[in-house]
Amino acid sequence: MVTINILKEYGANTEEGLERCLQDEDFYLDLIPSALDKESYDALEAAVKAGDLDSAFDAAHALKGVLANLALTPIYEPASEMTELLRARTKTDYAPLMQKIWDERQRLIDMAGL
Repeated sequence: MVTINILKEYGANTEEGLERCLQDEDFYLDLIPSALDKESYDALEAAVKAGDLDSAFDAAHALKGVLANLALTPIYEPASEMTELLRARTKTDYAPLMQKIWDERQRLIDMAGL
């Protein structure tokens, strides 16, 4: 079960996340599993692997927004970096950033027992 203490230990800025959720801790915590929805990450990875930078940007930008609103900093940072590279349509190897995103997602899942 995800808790504020687990999120803090993970590196999330819970004060910022709670502020965005109007200090409603239950609401904030209820949103965390949706930020880890595998489909969003799969869509980003598939678009990157296909070389579809426009679709990859859309997927990364959406994911970045969710992660920012919940202040899930360890996943947000590589997602933000990827978003900016994709915004510039940078042709690069996105695999290391994608792996960091997957790893941080899994770390939170493991810590929270989700």
